[in-house]
Amino acid sequence: MPPELEQTLTMLSAHRSVLGYLLLSRGDQVSIIRHSGVVFEGEQGRKYAGVIGRIVESVQGGLEEVSGEENDGDHIRFMRIRTKRHELMISPDDRFLLAVLHDPAT
Repeated sequence: MPPELEQTLTMLSAHRSVLGYLLLSRGDQVSIIRHSGVVFEGEQGRKYAGVIGRIVESVQGGLEEVSGEENDGDHIRFMRIRTKRHELMISPDDRFLLAVLHDPAT
């Protein structure tokens, strides 16, 4: 893992409002490369990983449908989903998905 990414993940984990992060591989089967935080442990982490993968695929499919182009259309750069209790921030790229869950009230 590149040192810049390692440093960024360490910095994210140390932030007091961050409950955890997931670094996921992108592909047919989304898999957890690395995680931090109790909320992403075990089966719960696998559930989050699957849901995050489906959210990104769904939004990207919607963008392609709207733009009418599959490859040269618009691409997701960053998503922020806020619920009553948490905020999920997702940053996809070609090979990875980074998802950070935090408590906006903190």
